[in-house]
Amino acid sequence: MPIAIGSKAPDFTLKMATADGLKDVKLSDNFGKRPTLILFFPLAFTGTCTQEMCGVSGGLGNYAGLDAEIYGISVDSPFAQAAWAKESEITVKLLSDLDKKVAAAYGVIFPGLAGIGDTSARAAFVVGTDGVVKYAEQTATPKDLPDFPAIKAALAR
Repeated sequence: MPIAIGSKAPDFTLKMATADGLKDVKLSDNFGKRPTLILFFPLAFTGTCTQEMCGVSGGLGNYAGLDAEIYGISVDSPFAQAAWAKESEITVKLLSDLDKKVAAAYGVIFPGLAGIGDTSARAAFVVGTDGVVKYAEQTATPKDLPDFPAIKAALAR
């Protein structure tokens, strides 16, 4: 079960692949500055995950207008994420939760996906500038996308 709205968002520092190598990205660096949309997704190079991240990448202007930082988080390595982003033209910042600690902290571990092991579930969280969760959703199945109109409404508040 995902952490509840009104909870303090668990802080994290995760790796992101860049042209210059690996970079640390820390959630709390956004506190006091801008809201953050965290999108957990099960695995890179899969149909629904590609659809979701390409859709968000194509609509980044909408989120920029809401002054939101967006992170896509999966259990893939940062190198696999970078290859997927390049191949699929994904521009969302992709963060690696290889050890699954962040997914566990947010309560969104999906056990035994397709018999290959635990991943993160498909989930969305809006974290306010105060570090508090303003929106929380875990989809019913990994094939379902989050409610993006509700996410945008939460960011607009």
